[in-house]
Amino acid sequence: MKKIKLLIFMLLFVFFSYAQDNITISFTNSSLKEIITQLENKTSHSFYYMDSWLDENKITKSYTNTPLTTILEDLLKDSSINYTVFENKVILTNNSFVYTELPEGFFGEQKTTVSENEAVFYNEYENNNLATVGKQNNNSKAQEFTLSGLLLNENTRAPIQGAAIIIDKISKNTTTDTKGKFSIILPIGKNVLNVRLLGYQNLVKEVLVYGDGFIKLAMPEAAETLGEVFLESAANNNVKEAVVGVTKIDIEGLKTIPVVLGERDILKVATTLPGIKTAGEGSAGFNVRGGRSDQNLFLLDDAVMYNPSHFLGFFSAVNPFATGSLEIYKATIPAEYGGRLSSVFDIKSKEPNYKEFSGEGAIGPITGSLSIQTPIVKDKIAITAAGRATYSNWILRSLDEETLQNSEASFYDGLIKYNHKINENNTFQATGYYSKDQFSITSDSTFNYSNALASLKWNHTFKNDKHKSEVIAVNTQYKYGVDYEAESNNNFKFDFKINETQLKLNLKYLHSDTHKFDYGVSTKLYQVEPGNIDPTGDISIIVPKSINKEKGLESAIYISDLYKVNEKLLFNVGLRYSRFASLGPGTQNVYEDNRPKGESTITAVNTYSDNETIKSYGGLEYRASLRYLLSPSLSLKASYNKTLQYIHLLSNNTTISPTDTWKLSDLNTKPQSANQYSLGFYKNFDDTDIEVSLEGYYKQMHDILDYKIGAELILNESLEQELLQGEGKAYGVEFLIKKKKGALNGWIGYSYSRAFLKLKSDIPQEQVNNGDYFPANYDKPHDFSLVANYRITKRYSVSTNFIYQTGRPITYPIGKYTFAGSEQVLYSDRNQFRIPDYYRLDIGFNIEGSHKLKKLAHSFWNISVYNVLGRNNPYSVYFANNEGKIRAYKTSIFSIPVPTITYNFKF
Repeated sequence: MKKIKLLIFMLLFVFFSYAQDNITISFTNSSLKEIITQLENKTSHSFYYMDSWLDENKITKSYTNTPLTTILEDLLKDSSINYTVFENKVILTNNSFVYTELPEGFFGEQKTTVSENEAVFYNEYENNNLATVGKQNNNSKAQEFTLSGLLLNENTRAPIQGAAIIIDKISKNTTTDTKGKFSIILPIGKNVLNVRLLGYQNLVKEVLVYGDGFIKLAMPEAAETLGEVFLESAANNNVKEAVVGVTKIDIEGLKTIPVVLGERDILKVATTLPGIKTAGEGSAGFNVRGGRSDQNLFLLDDAVMYNPSHFLGFFSAVNPFATGSLEIYKATIPAEYGGRLSSVFDIKSKEPNYKEFSGEGAIGPITGSLSIQTPIVKDKIAITAAGRATYSNWILRSLDEETLQNSEASFYDGLIKYNHKINENNTFQATGYYSKDQFSITSDSTFNYSNALASLKWNHTFKNDKHKSEVIAVNTQYKYGVDYEAESNNNFKFDFKINETQLKLNLKYLHSDTHKFDYGVSTKLYQVEPGNIDPTGDISIIVPKSINKEKGLESAIYISDLYKVNEKLLFNVGLRYSRFASLGPGTQNVYEDNRPKGESTITAVNTYSDNETIKSYGGLEYRASLRYLLSPSLSLKASYNKTLQYIHLLSNNTTISPTDTWKLSDLNTKPQSANQYSLGFYKNFDDTDIEVSLEGYYKQMHDILDYKIGAELILNESLEQELLQGEGKAYGVEFLIKKKKGALNGWIGYSYSRAFLKLKSDIPQEQVNNGDYFPANYDKPHDFSLVANYRITKRYSVSTNFIYQTGRPITYPIGKYTFAGSEQVLYSDRNQFRIPDYYRLDIGFNIEGSHKLKKLAHSFWNISVYNVLGRNNPYSVYFANNEGKIRAYKTSIFSIPVPTITYNFKF
């Protein structure tokens, strides 16, 4: 009987013990604090915590016969709170644990124990600057975690791009992207982040890493913001990155560089760098490492810009006060970019100010600019709006020269950018841009051209913070027109238009500290209207004519991997496959093989219906580069690029002009292709803030477009009969030395480079210079530039800009002969001679406004003289038959010194 009673007592004890450890409870729309109060009332446990740790999120849950520890695990799993239960006490802690025993070796060799009923708080990190990321978990075996973050301007709350985030102890670093975001893999425990960027105070932040997480940092602006450094590489990135031949231009530094007519110009500054040239003063085209002017991809917020200049190249088409950053890729082109052979100019517009209204602008001799940034919903929605216009028409009409009074030369551009932070993982951005040029200088023809761009982008960060995506939709429209009006019956109106629509999906995957993947897909639709001419006026005898429209679809898929072998060796390898289809409707001539293309050699005319494939091309494009650290401040880099281009610029001028047209590859026009090899050494001298780079390259080009002598490119229905396609090669060595800080700063650049073409064919009519290589129109072997700024005081500085270039090639008449009773001119081989060399010196004096914090606007005056020496640099040389004698003439753009005063303001 006693045994039975004892057994019943033990069963009852177990039952009541179980009933006490298991809880039946429910919560409806309750806060965590309210839930804790209910748990205290339901059980005999007391909870210890700080109110500030508990969020206000509402919870609705129910539990039946559930242990208290299981309830706590479920309630706190998505928070940063840990807990410890002993006796009838529940201690909550933010991130860290409460230990019931001290770590081994806490008192050296002495072994100390703690009774099982005694709790001990143990935290070796006592620092107000400490941020904790992730939640401590003793069961986790992971030793590394991904820290993602967002870096903002402390005053404006705008994202900061290009800042270097360095963890010295473990020799790791990363940089913030265009949205101010970064991601880096860190070991568990305490890490010290050093954040650095020109124009900002250095930021040091200690982070206690327990797991994957997100951190938001705010960086204060430096008190002194003079533009001391014009080209900025963040924290040794020029040495440590695997990318070869990339240049980042600091927008703030542009203000001290003397430029023509006082207009800041980000693209003109780019031409002072080795490897980037123009054919001449006032030319719109750029020649990068021996490439043609159509082989450069200009992007404004991911939308293609076909003509990036105003007024025949005198001004950039992008308002400098609306520009946030510019990255130029001239060797290693990332796999996500395609469609051009030589380079990518990736321009990003200025990020809006999410915190307060701000702006800046300038008033110059012939232009005025203004850019404003303002929040719509603070810290959530903001816009940037910018505009620029010229008042040169008023100046021309006020001149005494009667012919100029009837002239006009005007342009304007406008940009608006909308940013919306939907949440921490999603942002939306929309950009619209429009520009218009119109000019007529002592002529009966009025030229006009315009750029219209629209860009939509949605950025998404996945929950694990390792995967990011962006969906981009863009549209570009470029068109030009010519209005001819004279005292005759030949008045007409001519126009050309190209429209491009593209959809892209780009993804980034931070697999580990060893592998970082970029991959994506894109598709692009081209629609080209090659030309239309219509008579104007009742008496015009011009016959209307319209060239058949062209249409093409270009699609691509790509993947690249940034592979870190070890601390010294880094690879960036990529593969891009592109496919282009020329589409109907349209007609294409078929010609006899091995005979010159002409009306007499046409064997058939093929007709294609709407969207029928006329001809398709495609292939793999390889992108590979490596970096090897010879020392922490010295690296060796090498790269190889293969690129394809399916669109061609048609121009028999040396430089881009408004009447240049674009043509798609088709049955008779092959796509261009290129292979480029690069090798470079990069050295930083930390004690003196000097960067030195030496790069060499060799480029092979195939199916480069050129023209027969006297080619008719406008309104030609059989244009392929005027075209030639041949080979090209370019090689060179580039040297750049930059001093980034100090009273004297700037850079010296020099390049020796050559660019050649070869038009060889079995058909004599399609061969130039006997099929031998000859210098391209833009071949300029020697190119030297010096840009320097000397700060006299904190408010006053002097700037200089000196440029020297070899004269470009030209074809001269070398004799004359009589044929069929008339005298003819005999010309040399193509591009056998050169025009005189070019050199120019500019000087500027810069005055900063007072540095008082409380003032309506901060001002900056620039007083400069362009072409101080008055050098009469030839823009072109041409020949005319004057009374039976061949005479040479040269034209110049600015043959005298041009002084300007520009007032800049910022508020």
